[in-house]
Amino acid sequence: MHKILVINPNSNADVTVRLSDIFCDYHVTKNTKVDCISIQEGPFGIESDEDIHHVSPLVIKKIKNELPNYDAFVIACYSDPGLSDSKLAFSAPIYGIHETTVKFCHYKKIKFGIIALGEESIKRHFEYIRKLSLSSYYVGEVSINMDVNEAVNGTNTMMKIFNASKILIHNEKAEAIILGCAGMAKYRESLEKKLGVKVLDPVQTSVDCAIMNL
Repeated sequence: MHKILVINPNSNADVTVRLSDIFCDYHVTKNTKVDCISIQEGPFGIESDEDIHHVSPLVIKKIKNELPNYDAFVIACYSDPGLSDSKLAFSAPIYGIHETTVKFCHYKKIKFGIIALGEESIKRHFEYIRKLSLSSYYVGEVSINMDVNEAVNGTNTMMKIFNASKILIHNEKAEAIILGCAGMAKYRESLEKKLGVKVLDPVQTSVDCAIMNL
C-alpha cells in the first residue's frame, strides 16, 4: 500500500480535520494511506507574502524529516509554499496544490476560474499561473473576502462561494471552478451538484494525481 503525506502548512487544526475526512476511505478505494498533518509553528492562516515566506522552510523541514516514511508529499496550501525548493532538494514526488490543479485543467483543456479568499491573493495567483505558462485556460478569479478560519467555519461560506462561482460561470464562461484554499474542501461535492460544472478541491486533485503517478 502506498503512503502519501498531506502537509497543511498552517496551524489551524480544523483545516487538517476536514482534509482527513476526504481521504478516510482511500486505503480501501485506492489502496493508499493518506495522512494529513498541520505545521504547528505555522500561522493560523496563510494569507500574505510574509506568511508564505515564514512557512516555506518549515514545509521543507517537514518533508525532509518524513522522507523515509512516505512515497509522495502534497503541500496543502494554495500558495504552494516551499514547493520549488523542496523539488530541488528531494527526489520524492512533491505536489503543490495550485500548480497541480492548474496543470490538470490545462491538460484537460478546461476553462477554469478560481475562488480566492481575498482580493490581494488574486494578483499573486495570476502571476504564478503566468510564471508556469499555464494561463491559456484561466478565465479569472472572484474573491469571497474571508480569512482561512472563516472559510472553514463560517456560516455563509457556502453561499459566498456559490455566488462567486456563478459570476465566473456566467460572465467568464468557466467550465470548472477551483477552490483556492484548502479550507474550502468540504464544500466541493455540494457545490458541484448545485452549479452543474466541475468543482475541484485542489488537495484531492493533487492526491489523486500523486496516486496515478506512483
